[in-house]
Amino acid sequence: MIERLRLWFTGRSLREQRMLLVMVALAALTFVWAGIIWPVTDGLSSARERHADALIRLAETQARVKEVESLQRQRPAPLEAQLDTVIRDRANEAGFALASVTADGPNRVQITIATARPGPLFGWIAGLESAGILVDSLSTADNGDKTVSAQLSLKVRGQ
Repeated sequence: MIERLRLWFTGRSLREQRMLLVMVALAALTFVWAGIIWPVTDGLSSARERHADALIRLAETQARVKEVESLQRQRPAPLEAQLDTVIRDRANEAGFALASVTADGPNRVQITIATARPGPLFGWIAGLESAGILVDSLSTADNGDKTVSAQLSLKVRGQ
Protein backbone atom coordinates (compact mmCIF):
# COMPACT_ATOMS: atom_id res chain seq x y z
CA MET A 1 0.00 0.00 0.00
CA ILE A 2 2.78 2.42 0.85
CA GLU A 3 4.54 1.45 -2.36
CA ARG A 4 1.40 2.21 -4.38
CA LEU A 5 1.07 5.58 -2.64
CA ARG A 6 4.73 6.36 -3.41
CA LEU A 7 4.26 5.44 -7.07
CA TRP A 8 1.15 7.61 -7.26
CA PHE A 9 3.03 10.53 -5.64
CA THR A 10 6.08 10.25 -7.91
CA GLY A 11 3.78 10.13 -10.91
CA ARG A 12 2.66 13.68 -10.14
CA SER A 13 4.35 16.77 -11.48
CA LEU A 14 6.72 18.73 -9.22
CA ARG A 15 4.09 21.45 -8.76
CA GLU A 16 1.43 18.88 -7.72
CA GLN A 17 3.90 17.20 -5.35
CA ARG A 18 4.61 20.52 -3.65
CA MET A 19 0.89 21.31 -3.39
CA LEU A 20 0.22 17.86 -1.90
CA LEU A 21 3.05 18.34 0.64
CA VAL A 22 1.69 21.75 1.61
CA MET A 23 -1.82 20.25 1.89
CA VAL A 24 -0.55 17.42 4.15
CA ALA A 25 1.40 19.91 6.27
CA LEU A 26 -1.66 22.17 6.65
CA ALA A 27 -3.87 19.19 7.45
CA ALA A 28 -1.37 18.01 10.09
CA LEU A 29 -1.19 21.52 11.54
CA THR A 30 -4.99 21.74 11.62
CA PHE A 31 -5.28 18.37 13.39
CA VAL A 32 -2.62 19.36 15.94
CA TRP A 33 -4.39 22.65 16.59
CA ALA A 34 -7.89 21.12 16.76
CA GLY A 35 -6.82 18.00 18.64
CA ILE A 36 -4.28 19.37 21.11
CA ILE A 37 -3.89 23.14 21.29
CA TRP A 38 -7.56 24.12 21.28
CA PRO A 39 -8.68 21.63 24.01
CA VAL A 40 -5.68 22.50 26.21
CA THR A 41 -6.35 26.23 25.83
CA ASP A 42 -10.04 25.73 26.67
CA GLY A 43 -9.09 23.59 29.67
CA LEU A 44 -6.68 26.22 30.96
CA SER A 45 -9.25 28.97 30.48
CA SER A 46 -11.85 26.93 32.34
CA ALA A 47 -9.37 26.18 35.12
CA ARG A 48 -8.57 29.89 35.46
CA GLU A 49 -12.27 30.73 35.75
CA ARG A 50 -12.83 28.02 38.37
CA HIS A 51 -9.78 29.24 40.27
CA ALA A 52 -11.03 32.84 40.23
CA ASP A 53 -14.49 31.70 41.41
CA ALA A 54 -12.89 29.64 44.18
CA LEU A 55 -10.84 32.64 45.32
CA ILE A 56 -13.96 34.79 45.46
CA ARG A 57 -15.86 32.14 47.44
CA LEU A 58 -12.88 31.77 49.80
CA ALA A 59 -12.74 35.52 50.42
CA GLU A 60 -16.50 35.68 51.03
CA THR A 61 -16.32 32.74 53.42
CA GLN A 62 -13.39 34.26 55.32
CA ALA A 63 -15.32 37.53 55.64
CA ARG A 64 -18.35 35.66 56.99
CA VAL A 65 -16.17 33.77 59.46
CA LYS A 66 -14.74 37.07 60.70
CA GLU A 67 -18.27 38.44 61.12
CA VAL A 68 -19.33 35.37 63.12
CA GLU A 69 -16.21 35.58 65.29
CA SER A 70 -16.90 39.27 65.86
CA LEU A 71 -20.48 38.49 66.89
CA GLN A 72 -19.29 35.76 69.22
CA ARG A 73 -16.87 38.17 70.92
CA GLN A 74 -19.62 40.78 71.28
CA ARG A 75 -22.05 38.63 73.18
CA PRO A 76 -24.45 40.74 75.20
CA ALA A 77 -24.30 40.66 78.94
CA PRO A 78 -26.79 38.33 80.62
CA LEU A 79 -30.11 39.88 81.52
CA GLU A 80 -30.24 41.49 84.95
CA ALA A 81 -33.85 40.38 85.60
CA GLN A 82 -36.53 38.07 84.27
CA LEU A 83 -37.25 38.52 80.56
CA ASP A 84 -40.79 39.79 81.07
CA THR A 85 -39.55 42.45 83.49
CA VAL A 86 -36.80 43.54 81.11
CA ILE A 87 -39.30 43.78 78.23
CA ARG A 88 -41.71 45.88 80.32
CA ASP A 89 -38.92 48.23 81.37
CA ARG A 90 -37.54 48.63 77.85
CA ALA A 91 -41.02 49.15 76.38
CA ASN A 92 -41.75 51.86 78.96
CA GLU A 93 -38.41 53.54 78.22
CA ALA A 94 -39.24 53.51 74.48
CA GLY A 95 -42.79 54.79 75.09
CA PHE A 96 -44.70 51.68 74.05
CA ALA A 97 -47.80 50.64 75.94
CA LEU A 98 -47.89 46.88 76.20
CA ALA A 99 -51.40 45.47 75.93
CA SER A 100 -50.29 42.11 77.32
CA VAL A 101 -47.15 40.37 78.52
CA THR A 102 -47.29 36.62 78.99
CA ALA A 103 -44.32 34.63 80.23
CA ASP A 104 -43.90 31.51 78.14
CA GLY A 105 -41.19 29.84 80.20
CA PRO A 106 -38.17 31.29 82.00
CA ASN A 107 -36.56 32.74 78.88
CA ARG A 108 -39.53 33.34 76.58
CA VAL A 109 -42.31 35.91 76.54
CA GLN A 110 -45.32 36.77 74.37
CA ILE A 111 -46.21 40.46 74.10
CA THR A 112 -48.88 42.49 72.35
CA ILE A 113 -48.59 46.15 71.47
CA ALA A 114 -51.91 47.74 70.46
CA THR A 115 -50.55 50.84 68.71
CA ALA A 116 -47.07 51.82 67.65
CA ARG A 117 -45.49 53.67 64.80
CA PRO A 118 -43.62 51.19 62.58
CA GLY A 119 -40.25 52.99 62.49
CA PRO A 120 -39.77 53.32 66.26
CA LEU A 121 -41.19 49.83 66.81
CA PHE A 122 -38.67 48.15 64.53
CA GLY A 123 -35.89 50.32 65.98
CA TRP A 124 -36.87 49.13 69.46
CA ILE A 125 -36.87 45.52 68.24
CA ALA A 126 -33.37 46.01 66.78
CA GLY A 127 -32.23 47.35 70.15
CA LEU A 128 -33.64 44.26 71.85
CA GLU A 129 -31.76 42.01 69.46
CA SER A 130 -28.48 43.81 70.10
CA ALA A 131 -29.08 43.22 73.82
CA GLY A 132 -29.48 39.48 73.29
CA ILE A 133 -33.28 39.28 73.11
CA LEU A 134 -34.32 37.64 69.87
CA VAL A 135 -37.63 37.79 68.04
CA ASP A 136 -38.95 34.27 67.60
CA SER A 137 -42.06 35.42 65.76
CA LEU A 138 -43.56 38.76 64.80
CA SER A 139 -46.98 39.62 63.46
CA THR A 140 -48.08 43.13 62.62
CA ALA A 141 -51.36 44.57 61.39
CA ASP A 142 -52.10 48.03 60.01
CA ASN A 143 -54.39 50.05 62.27
CA GLY A 144 -55.33 52.42 59.45
CA ASP A 145 -53.97 55.50 61.21
CA LYS A 146 -50.26 55.19 60.32
CA THR A 147 -49.75 52.89 63.30
CA VAL A 148 -49.55 49.13 63.61
CA SER A 149 -50.46 46.58 66.19
CA ALA A 150 -47.88 43.90 66.89
CA GLN A 151 -47.71 40.50 68.50
CA LEU A 152 -44.21 39.31 69.30
CA SER A 153 -42.75 36.15 70.70
CA LEU A 154 -39.35 36.95 72.24
CA LYS A 155 -36.65 34.76 73.68
CA VAL A 156 -33.21 35.13 75.19
CA ARG A 157 -30.34 34.39 72.78
CA GLY A 158 -29.04 30.87 73.19
CA GLN A 159 -32.20 29.61 74.89
